[in-house]
Amino acid sequence: MTESELVEGVLQKKEAAYKELVLKYQKQVINTCYSLLGNYEDAQDIAQDVFIEVYESIDKFRKESKLSTWIYRIAVNKSLNYIKVINRRKWVKSIESFFGKENNETQKISAHQSDMPNNNLISEERKNILQNALNKLPENQKIAFTLNKYEELSYQQIAEIMQTSLSAVESLIHRAKTNLQKYLINYYN
Repeated sequence: MTESELVEGVLQKKEAAYKELVLKYQKQVINTCYSLLGNYEDAQDIAQDVFIEVYESIDKFRKESKLSTWIYRIAVNKSLNYIKVINRRKWVKSIESFFGKENNETQKISAHQSDMPNNNLISEERKNILQNALNKLPENQKIAFTLNKYEELSYQQIAEIMQTSLSAVESLIHRAKTNLQKYLINYYN
């Protein structure tokens, strides 16, 4: 199915077209969400939200860019919104713990995460170090770097997704690399 046939099929609410769209873009969407969130389960949840949004708002797709660009933009926005919610929860939790209150929901989450087995501790530690360094980057640098290095998108595609210029993307990726280098050198020293 061509991209226009796929869009038309989803517009007509054809299940086969929607299923093909999900199969075609699912891996990339999950990878994009994961690289921004650092948690695979959260990435899968957000990816589901992305495809629900695509299904519900396909009529808003203006065909000025590629379908994949539009879907990536939704994935990035949903991931960033999720990060904002998580950061607010962490802030509230820190305030509550400062005043001596406990939040059962956050305790359950951390208990669940600590129950997960680590198959390869060294690899997992390196992944965590890199994810922590990525999380220290300013939001736009993190998005540009992630889309380029993890999703292997061109600078032009990233510019379309981020709705910015090509030179801005080049600058963001260069600054992201420089900042990551600083963070990682400091860690290993």
